[in-house]
Amino acid sequence: MSGKTTLVSVLLVFILLLDQASKVTVARMLPLHHSIPVIENLFSLTYIRNTGAAFGIFAGADLPLRRPLLILFSLVAIGFVVMLLRRLAEKERGLIVALTFILGGALGNLIDRVFYGEVIDFLDFYWSGYHWPAFNFADSFITLGVMITLYRLLRAKGDDPFVRSGE
Repeated sequence: MSGKTTLVSVLLVFILLLDQASKVTVARMLPLHHSIPVIENLFSLTYIRNTGAAFGIFAGADLPLRRPLLILFSLVAIGFVVMLLRRLAEKERGLIVALTFILGGALGNLIDRVFYGEVIDFLDFYWSGYHWPAFNFADSFITLGVMITLYRLLRAKGDDPFVRSGE
């Protein structure tokens, strides 16, 4: 097994265990829509279920194919990230980690969609009456992975990290 494969495997196991364990814990410990303040006027654990996409997009839409379409979109995105990971040279550690974060997050939320038909969210940040949409660890890994990827690509200075040397 290559170093890249080992790194991706270890990170994926960590991300999926953290994500799924946290979601199971929240679902078992809190009633749906119940909230526990952690930092007053800033952060609560709030158990919700998101039937839509990121930030609740399409959550209120009465689309009969919403669930299969979101699952299909997830599978296409996962396939794209896997393709990018396979193209990366082993020296591209930062991008490998970033894409693995995206992959792990996408897989974590896909597991929810397949088994529950919706995604479990519980991290609730707010200030006074202004709430950021609740999210979970999978969403956090996706966001961090996208930020790292964008940073790396913006600093690429013309080189394409997805083309192995000699190609």
